[in-house]
Amino acid sequence: MDFKDYIRVIPDFPQPGIRFKDITTLLKNGDVYRAAIEEMKRKVGGMDIDLVAGPEARGFVIGAPLALALGVGFVPIRKSGKLPGDTIEAAYDLEYGKDRLAMHKDAIQPGQKVLIADDLLATGGTISTTINLIRQLQGEIVGAAFLIELSYLNGRDKLQGIEVQSLVTY
Repeated sequence: MDFKDYIRVIPDFPQPGIRFKDITTLLKNGDVYRAAIEEMKRKVGGMDIDLVAGPEARGFVIGAPLALALGVGFVPIRKSGKLPGDTIEAAYDLEYGKDRLAMHKDAIQPGQKVLIADDLLATGGTISTTINLIRQLQGEIVGAAFLIELSYLNGRDKLQGIEVQSLVTY
């Protein structure tokens, strides 16, 4: 199945020159969404995974069903101020701005093997910050899985030493 057929490209969003990859058109088709998660599961199935971590918000719609399909837990990485309890935080640059991510201090135990899952690998800023947070808690990153990779933005270069799997590449 060519998943690109189910991803809408919206020109000049959120600003001129950006060609936004809209996955809502894939998500609304239950058979295609299921097939995408199953294909991602197949790609990472050989990895030893204890947890899947996904950054807010679209990382939730990829990471949580992938964790369920793999039979492991899911760790949400949230924007600053969204989690109750004790958290750790880190700042990062977006393709067009800045933000902060947070996770619970007890979300990952030292030595747990974590797969990062998200909808998009672009410049690598969000995922680099997610890696930083997981490593602060002494989690072991076993790989990263993405629905879409924008290879022309070279985000993979920031993930040296981490196995990267992408379903669709632009």
